[in-house]
Amino acid sequence: MEALYHQTNKKIQEVQSYMGNLERTDRQSVHLLENELQARTDQIFNHLERLEILASKEPPNRRQNAKLRVDQLKYDVQHLRTALQNFQQRRHAREAQDRDREELMSRTFTTNDADTSIPIDETLQLNSNLQNAHRGMDDLLGSGSSMLNNIRDQRSTLKGTHKKMLDVANMLGLSNTVMRLIERRATQDKLIMVGGMLLTCVFMFLVIRYLG
Repeated sequence: MEALYHQTNKKIQEVQSYMGNLERTDRQSVHLLENELQARTDQIFNHLERLEILASKEPPNRRQNAKLRVDQLKYDVQHLRTALQNFQQRRHAREAQDRDREELMSRTFTTNDADTSIPIDETLQLNSNLQNAHRGMDDLLGSGSSMLNNIRDQRSTLKGTHKKMLDVANMLGLSNTVMRLIERRATQDKLIMVGGMLLTCVFMFLVIRYLG
């Protein structure tokens, strides 16, 4: 299990390194890099499935720790997958905006019967401002979505970790006082996460309403 664990952890670090190159990659090559990252991420998930099976077969005194290590790897790769999906969404939005701009630039404008010309420069400037506003809103929505996904992932991880900590505590025979402290901390963490989600939703609503 140790060899597969270190191999999987190394692959996660490689994906993190490649993710930093996405923004600097040219438009012709970015699709290839995205496909490479997606393939590597899928391979990591396959390794994690095998690690979960191996962790369940560990001796009882090492099983809980092995599962916690696998859960941490799973959280890391889920975060990377979310970041990749957000980048793809922003790229698709930028490409759609570029197509719209090119279509507007190539459109032929004519005067009407009253010889009233269309102010092309003002139209292009207005369109550019709108595109910038849309791009900014897309980035904010992408960031908000990533934050919400991360909060949900952290909540799931904390719930699993809390349960495993209680199991370990029962095995070690910890006192009831320590058990209550652990449960109280878990409740506080849950309230903090819920508060963070509500603040994020309110912030996104205000941004959308302001830009709209």
